[in-house]
Amino acid sequence: MLTTPPTGPVGTGTRAGAVTGSDGGTCTGGSAAATGSAASASSASSGGAVGVKDAEAARGAGRTPVEPGRPAATRAWATRLVVVGIVLAALNLRPAITSLGALLEEVRDGLGMSGTLAGLLTSVPPLCFALFGSQAPRLSRRFGAGAVVCAGMAAIATGLLIRPFVGGTAGFLAATAFALMGIAVSNVLMPVIVKRWFPDRVGSMTGLYSMALALGTSLAAALTVPLTDALGGSWRTGLALWAVVAVVAVVPWLPLVRERGAEPAATASAGTASAGTGSIGGSIGTGSAAAGSGRAAARPEEPAMRITHSRTAWALACFFGLQATAAYITMGWLPQIFRDAGVPAGEAGVLLAVTMAMGVPLAFVIPRVATRLPHQGPVVIVLGACGLAGYAGLYLAPAGGAWAWALLCGISNCAFPLALTMVGMRARSSAGVAKLSAFAQSTGYLISIPGPLLVGVLYQHSGGWGLPLALMAGLMVPQIAVGFLAGRDRTIEDEVAARATATA
Repeated sequence: MLTTPPTGPVGTGTRAGAVTGSDGGTCTGGSAAATGSAASASSASSGGAVGVKDAEAARGAGRTPVEPGRPAATRAWATRLVVVGIVLAALNLRPAITSLGALLEEVRDGLGMSGTLAGLLTSVPPLCFALFGSQAPRLSRRFGAGAVVCAGMAAIATGLLIRPFVGGTAGFLAATAFALMGIAVSNVLMPVIVKRWFPDRVGSMTGLYSMALALGTSLAAALTVPLTDALGGSWRTGLALWAVVAVVAVVPWLPLVRERGAEPAATASAGTASAGTGSIGGSIGTGSAAAGSGRAAARPEEPAMRITHSRTAWALACFFGLQATAAYITMGWLPQIFRDAGVPAGEAGVLLAVTMAMGVPLAFVIPRVATRLPHQGPVVIVLGACGLAGYAGLYLAPAGGAWAWALLCGISNCAFPLALTMVGMRARSSAGVAKLSAFAQSTGYLISIPGPLLVGVLYQHSGGWGLPLALMAGLMVPQIAVGFLAGRDRTIEDEVAARATATA
C-alpha cells in the first residue's frame, strides 16, 4: 500500500517568511516531529527544510533519511512506479486527438460531417478540458491523485474503444468527450504529482512528462494511417487501436489508487503571514503527524487564497489558452492544410507527426532552460516567432516547404511544456500549484474553445486557408504578450498577499 510520497515540498521562499516549497528543501517525518515549532523565524528565513540538521546527520552517517514505518526500499520502489506512471499517462494524453486529425477526412465522410461540424469536433477537447479539468483538485482531495489519474486512464481507454462503433455523430462526440474527461483530470494533476513527489526536480520531471506527451502525440499522428491501411483500411479500427495503449497506462496507477493522506491540494499551503506563521507543505510521517496535530489544531485556519487576485495567474491562463488554441488547430487541421495543397494523406500524417515530434527533445530541454532563467519571456518570444514564420510558410508555399513549416510549427507548439513549467514556478507550494494548474488550464481551455471551430467555419465559407491562417497568426501576437508577462519572476502567493494588504 502506498500512502504518501517520500518527501513534501517545503519552504524556499523568504519573501513572506512562510515555510512553503518550490525547488528547495524537504521535510521528513522524523524531523517534522523533532521541530515542533514551525513558527521559528530562523528556520523560515533560511529557506531550507524543517529538520535539515537531522537529514544532514543521516546523510553524513551514510544513511538515507526515512520516515517512521516507511523503509527506504519501499519509498524508492514507489518513486520509480510514479515515474513509470507519469510517462505512460503522458503518452495517452493526446492520441485521442491526433489520431482523429490524421483520419479527419475519412471520419467526416463516414459520419456525414460538414466543415463546420468538423470544426466543432476539433473544439471538443478544450471544452472538455475546461469543464472537467476544474473538478480535478476536488476529486484529488476526496479520492487521492493516484486514484483520479487511474480512473482517467480507464476513461480514456473506454472512450477510445467505443467511439468508432457507437454509430452516428452524436455518439461519436459523446464517446470522444468521455475519453477527453479522463485526459482533462490527468492534465491538471500531472503538475501537482510532479511537484509533490519531485519538489526539487520540477524542471527535469516536467521535461520528462512533456517529452512523453509529445512522443505519444507524434506516434498517433504518424502511425494511425499506416496501421489503418494494414488492418483493412477502416478508420474505425484505426481509431480504436489506441485504446490498447491506454489500458497499459492503467496498470502502474493501480497500487496508487488507495493513496489518500496528505493530498497536496488539501494539505500543502502557501503561507502569507510573517516569519512566525509558516506552515509545513507536503507529506509527513505518521509519527510527526500525531506529534504536530495539537499545534495544527491550535492555529487559526488560513482563508482560501483568491487566485483571481493574481495578475500572473491571469496572464498564465491567457497564455495557456492561446497556446492551446494554436495546438488544437494544428492537431486538427494541419494534415488537411497539406492534403488540400496536394500532399498525399500518408505524408500529411507524417508531417503532423514531425510537428508533434519536435516536442520530444524540446519538451525536455525547454523546461530545464526555463527553470534556470530569471524571466521566461525570451523563450516565449522565440517560440512565437517560429509560429509566425510557420504560418507564413503555410500560406505562401504549403507543399513546397512542407517539412520546414512542420518543423517551425512544432517548435512553436512547445509553448505547452513551457506553460506547464511556469505553473510549477509561479507558485511556492503544492497547494498553490494545484490551484494555479486548475485555474490556468480550465480558464485557458475555455479561451481556446472558439479557435478550432472558427477555423472550420472560415475554411468552409472561404474555400481556402488564407483567412484561417491569418487568424492563427493574429492570435500569436497576444500569446507572446501575455506569455512575456507570465514569465516574470514572481509567485501568485505574493501577489495575492500584496493585494490583500493593499485593500485591508
